[in-house]
Amino acid sequence: MDPQVFRQIIGNFASGVTVITTREQDTNYGLTASAVTSLTLEPPMLLVCINKNTGTQAVISRTRTFGVNILDQDQAHLAYQFAKSQTDKFQGVDFSYGTSGVPLLTGALARIEWTLPIQALEPRLPIFVAPSDALRWYKMRQSTSRFVITS
Repeated sequence: MDPQVFRQIIGNFASGVTVITTREQDTNYGLTASAVTSLTLEPPMLLVCINKNTGTQAVISRTRTFGVNILDQDQAHLAYQFAKSQTDKFQGVDFSYGTSGVPLLTGALARIEWTLPIQALEPRLPIFVAPSDALRWYKMRQSTSRFVITS
């Protein structure tokens, strides 16, 4: 199947939108991701899939820390900003640093900080599984909206 056709088809699949963030040597990294899901509730575990050709993935593999920022409808601009290939994706973005030093986006529906993720090896797509003892979450804000982007 043509990759563009597949992208168009799978783009109709509704999913949550997150920004995955990390930090290494005073440089912040981030990307927009929809391949994020809860793996188990007992114990709480998260599954994150990231393309191996991104700087964000390389830093997570080295530092073993990352943040998951769950976006709300009014944060569509952040989804677009972090989806682009650019040098400083954090320019103009309000954020603070979590306990492990990863950037967490201010105003996100939820901000979850993970440390020491277990990485499942897959040659094309690194999969990070974060166990519950590595979780630190920050107060969620309420939302009644749905995040919908149409193009």
